[in-house]
Amino acid sequence: AAEFETYTPYLYSTYEQECESRPTDRPKVVILGSGPNRIGQGIEFDYCCVHAVMALREMGYETIMVNCNPGTVSTDYDTSDRLYFEPLTLEDTLEIIHLEKPQGVIVQLGGQTPLKLAVPLEREGIKVLGTSPDSIDRAEDRERFAELLRKVGLRQPDNGCARSMKEAITVAERLGYPVLVRPSYVLGGRAMRVAFDEKSLRDYVQKATEVSPKHPVLIDKFLEDAIEIDVDAVADGQHEVFVGGIMEHIEAAGIHSGDSSCALPPYSLPREAVEEIERQTRVLALELQVLGLINIQYAIKDGEVYVLEVNPRASRTVPFVSKAIGIPLAKVATKVIMGKTLRELGLAKAGTYCNTPLPYTAVKEAVLPFIKFPGVDTILGPEMKSTGEVMGLDKDFSKAYAKSQMGADGSLPLSGTVFISVRDRDKPGAALLAKTLHQMGLRLMATRGTAILISREGIPVQEVRKVFEGSPNVMDYLKKGEIHLVINTTEGNISEKDSFPIRRTALIHHIPYFTTLSGARAAAGAIEAMLKEQVEVRPLQEYYSELADTR
Repeated sequence: AAEFETYTPYLYSTYEQECESRPTDRPKVVILGSGPNRIGQGIEFDYCCVHAVMALREMGYETIMVNCNPGTVSTDYDTSDRLYFEPLTLEDTLEIIHLEKPQGVIVQLGGQTPLKLAVPLEREGIKVLGTSPDSIDRAEDRERFAELLRKVGLRQPDNGCARSMKEAITVAERLGYPVLVRPSYVLGGRAMRVAFDEKSLRDYVQKATEVSPKHPVLIDKFLEDAIEIDVDAVADGQHEVFVGGIMEHIEAAGIHSGDSSCALPPYSLPREAVEEIERQTRVLALELQVLGLINIQYAIKDGEVYVLEVNPRASRTVPFVSKAIGIPLAKVATKVIMGKTLRELGLAKAGTYCNTPLPYTAVKEAVLPFIKFPGVDTILGPEMKSTGEVMGLDKDFSKAYAKSQMGADGSLPLSGTVFISVRDRDKPGAALLAKTLHQMGLRLMATRGTAILISREGIPVQEVRKVFEGSPNVMDYLKKGEIHLVINTTEGNISEKDSFPIRRTALIHHIPYFTTLSGARAAAGAIEAMLKEQVEVRPLQEYYSELADTR
């Protein structure tokens, strides 16, 4: 675009007579980036693309980046050898490929946006490097995916597909409410909802079909109070799978993985469950003939493991896992895609997850932008809302979780008053939690139903009015700064609406708040750990040194 020659050119297309792009004869690879950032399309995919460039350069390839986001590292002038500043459409991508004539295209590192181009590119005779487009489609197409799971003998929640409102209602009635409703082929859980009744199902299906009218709406039985697990792995197509990280979500299943805090390694799962998840990951990666990265989401309920989703691509947890284990998974995956084996890279068998336990815990916490959006509720759900993440590292889970809260600007109070108001089925758990908080010297305040249950356990608690019950109510105490921690769980649209002012006020006044009981328990453990022992700061290299000794 300049009037003089540039040696690391930014190129963009236009309908013109002259072409200023001068392709070289070097062996080259095109990497499709993640496109414009938005909520639900994280910068983590850009990290993966940049690491792919680094790996390809080490292997002697010229790197060609196709991306259209001016605010990312992949579009910096000195990252790739050549940058095409283009939208990630089939037409634009094909024009670049026809001009550059690369050895192939990598689509699995930029998230869902480039993954959608895998099948169309293959139809045009373009070589898609890594996992084959057919394998990608087997994982993405819900009906083919269900068939795949039946073949390998793995379980998934009861589900169905619907192409009309009538079909959706029939499927939901067969499964039983609540159900998880989502469109096909989307990223970040866009238009994904939990429907508790037919009325909310009708509303959500309408929105879902607007997002993806050409694909059926997917309806799953929602597994309430299940533990969700995220796994990132690399497979080399040579019967080897390296399981990089098994992460346990702190929030129960139903919160989008991009919004849920998670722990690596799992902090509450028995070893047998971890080994079973690793086994299932290997089975799925080998059956899909994955070449490169794969992300799998599981749920554990009543001791049973369910497969929720398989993504044969990079996931937003790849940077977190890479940082935690000291192995750059995106670089490893790129070298594998280009022909290296995991054995050659020293990551076969001996490098499996279960054989190299971490001597520390890493906790990922989401950074949420609610303060920037007036009137937005802070309740988390299956649609992603976070815009970033932080990581806390320490020798045990509770301290690592405490650090993650500090990093996310939510430092936990070591004294003061905790306000508790929870839905009916959380009340027994809230009473146990209240006992723990009381033993640590924190004062308790609760709405009537929760307060009655807490006081029955012999724990002193101050009853406080709800917002619509008159003053002084919980809002008055929040605004005066007399509440230092909020625990508020809800169920259904009405209770969410009634308690919305509490969560919003806590947010505005920078009062830490938790909308899940599992998150509140983790916070209580973190407070207890900080009261017992001062949190220490250590450089990442010291943790890596411990890990090297373990390995």
